Amino acid sequence: MKIGVASLGCAKNLVDTEIVLGFLADAGHELVSDPRQAEIIIVNTCGFITEAKEESIEAILDMAALKEQGSCRGLIVMGCLSQRYAQELWEEIPEIDALLGTNELDLVPQVIERVAAGERVRERRSHYFDYNQPYARMATTGSHMAYLKIAEGCSHRCAFCVIPQIRGPYRSRTVESILSEGKLLREAGVKELAVIAQDTTAYGRDIGTNIVELLQELARLEFPWIRLLYTYPSSISAELLDLMAHEPSLVKYVDLPLQHVSANVLRRMKRPGSYTSSLDLINKIRDHVPGVVIRSSFIVGFPGETEADFQELLKFLEAARLNHVGIFKYSREENSAAYAYEGQVPESVKERRYHEAMALQQRISTALNEQLVGRELQVLMEYPSEESELVMVGRHRGQAPEVDGVVYVGRGHLQPGDLVTVRITQAQAYDLAGEVVESNESP
Repeated sequence: MKIGVASLGCAKNLVDTEIVLGFLADAGHELVSDPRQAEIIIVNTCGFITEAKEESIEAILDMAALKEQGSCRGLIVMGCLSQRYAQELWEEIPEIDALLGTNELDLVPQVIERVAAGERVRERRSHYFDYNQPYARMATTGSHMAYLKIAEGCSHRCAFCVIPQIRGPYRSRTVESILSEGKLLREAGVKELAVIAQDTTAYGRDIGTNIVELLQELARLEFPWIRLLYTYPSSISAELLDLMAHEPSLVKYVDLPLQHVSANVLRRMKRPGSYTSSLDLINKIRDHVPGVVIRSSFIVGFPGETEADFQELLKFLEAARLNHVGIFKYSREENSAAYAYEGQVPESVKERRYHEAMALQQRISTALNEQLVGRELQVLMEYPSEESELVMVGRHRGQAPEVDGVVYVGRGHLQPGDLVTVRITQAQAYDLAGEVVESNESP
């Protein structure tokens, strides 16, 4: 059958979608990019915060409309939203023909058969999906870059988050299964491997190893770039930083979601740290890894956040001068510890704090990017620009996919996956522009 798939949410969810695509291809289905041509449509949803939930609901309803207007004979909804709100979705959106959670990835082909036969299907396993089993992922990120999920679930108990309830406790994959998948990705031509989990620095604690040992093994596969994402502040070890400083394939990039720096707010968030410890950590990272690029994310408007707490966050942004920062307005999520907290911050205050923090960070990021003008950076080419066929879009080592800015380069003979040296000529808050100096493609 012709199958259309929409994937929403984070990179970890995208990996699940790619696993499902592999199962579908193995079952002989034809994958189509235009949902109007699809006989079965699958929506892999996100259910993390209100904005993501609304986007998922909108996508489900848009796809449901194609049952009237297009070729669609069945709509399958899976992922975090359906894991979290199965009963509500089942009852309130009758256009859904099958409802799966986060653990039924390998059941999708047989569910398609049941839906095609006219059955309305609701499947929910009592056990977790086994990421250690062999599976053929179908990459959606191009042949040059891929995510590698090394663990599932989370065992932290952050007051704002419901991921442990959706995905379960932290479960590391075996080193063997990770290296096997990594080897296949390298053989397929992947040049940038982005290592992900809900907390990558927690890897291996439950199976007798650690993230440093895993990265050392992955480095032997000779990826030009290995990027470590989603690290936890209190788990950044000197050994990890030393490896980042001295292993050529491990890019000097630290993704460090601090969430806040006020001790008062962090305590209520059930997170470690303070203003001083966070700044000390930033300085420690920079001392160990010269030239490192640091990304972080922060939540404004968390219950009980006072104006003084917020001003402390702004002071920290000024002092830390981080390369990339994401600012998020607190989302009040049912079944999270913070849902019942007193001191909920009005939406208007969240909005003001969000824009104020973003404006400050844009000034900082612009100044840091302007320091790159005239420098020569290695850039991985990704895709032609939508604005002009004469321009290619790529990223340097200090830009993670999707979340950071990009580098615009005159196209010439460049192709996706080329690694080239680019001299930066222009800089803005997020994006850069440059010209190719020389090609130094990796095999």
